[in-house]
Amino acid sequence: MLDYVYAAMWFAVALLLFFRFGKMNKIFYFAGALFLVMGGWWLAGAILQQDLFAGALGWAFRGVMAVALVLLCMAYYRERKKSGGQ
Repeated sequence: MLDYVYAAMWFAVALLLFFRFGKMNKIFYFAGALFLVMGGWWLAGAILQQDLFAGALGWAFRGVMAVALVLLCMAYYRERKKSGGQ
């Protein structure tokens, strides 16, 4: 049951990034897509009744998400620095 709540939370964050913050900076569209993938992963795990975070596939997912989040943070920081922190 909690897996469905996590999936809904990630989808809500993605929609918020797309529609609320996407107009401020285009990097939020990429962040929203990342959170859509995360929500899909949680939803797939809940529907299939499997722990998709176990084993090599789970570690690969964590690694890809960690790299993507670091790259998004770096890109956002560069954009903020370029725009003068407004």
